[in-house]
Amino acid sequence: MNILLTGGAGFIGSHVLDTFIDLKYNVTVIDNFDLFYDKQVKMDNINKHLSNPLFKLVQGDIADVYLYDKLPSNFDVIIHLAAKAGVRPSILNPIDYQRVNVNGTQNLLDFAKTNNIKQFVFASSSSVYGVNPNVPWNESDYVLNPISPYASTKISGELLGHVYSHLYDIRFIALRFFTVFGPRQRPDLAIHKFMNKIENGLPIPVFGDGSTSRDYTYIDDIVSGIISASLYNETNFEVINLGNHHVITLKSMIDSLERVIGKKANIEWLPKQPGDVDRTYASIEKAKKILNYVPSTNFEDGLNLMYDWFRGKQK
Repeated sequence: MNILLTGGAGFIGSHVLDTFIDLKYNVTVIDNFDLFYDKQVKMDNINKHLSNPLFKLVQGDIADVYLYDKLPSNFDVIIHLAAKAGVRPSILNPIDYQRVNVNGTQNLLDFAKTNNIKQFVFASSSSVYGVNPNVPWNESDYVLNPISPYASTKISGELLGHVYSHLYDIRFIALRFFTVFGPRQRPDLAIHKFMNKIENGLPIPVFGDGSTSRDYTYIDDIVSGIISASLYNETNFEVINLGNHHVITLKSMIDSLERVIGKKANIEWLPKQPGDVDRTYASIEKAKKILNYVPSTNFEDGLNLMYDWFRGKQK
């Protein structure tokens, strides 16, 4: 198979890349090495593949229409993970989030249409549910209440996928990721940031009273869902939650980090931030049914695996 993987040097993308290379697939990665965090972090994620003939790296912005002139046309699947990330930063810069996340997705769908690429897997987000009291969140709940520009761009991507699926017979699978963690997690995300600060005796910023909760999902489980979606060949349009179906409060997450690291956290309590939802909680029955998705790593085991990686990186 020939795979086009956007965002393939990032946290989730590089794990997907590893898996496809292990399967001996040809993978072309598009990544623009956004300055949201250090480019070297992403290069470290993919360095081991640079000399592999199965791997090709194209550095560029998915919102740039001229980027697609540099690409071959013989892809079997597009796996679109690239995006401007972060709920809070999107509030400060909504126009650029629209440009990359919506226009970029439009460009990729046009590329698929032009080149008759019939399988398209899209990284959506649990943030699309927004303020929704009907938990666990179910894909059949069509009342979405996003509260950040980032979330709205992910809904737009799903809707664009529906249009292209209907008009051009492209199989479009939108995967709503729920708080992914594990080795290579972005340094700005809570678990990685807290792990680094607790390890080094620095205060951790906690927004709110610690009662907010998240459905934390280990990276290997997310990757298994992505791989299954790339091979799915039944219906032409699906929206599917990929979560762990287990909710953990922010305070409990910090308690678990303290146990794993063996140090107490110095907490700096701060006001709740705009754009943050009180909880996320995934129904995963649909993923189980059509992707044979079964999360296999519990939260504390995942933290231990992530901490092993973190300590190795610090040496």
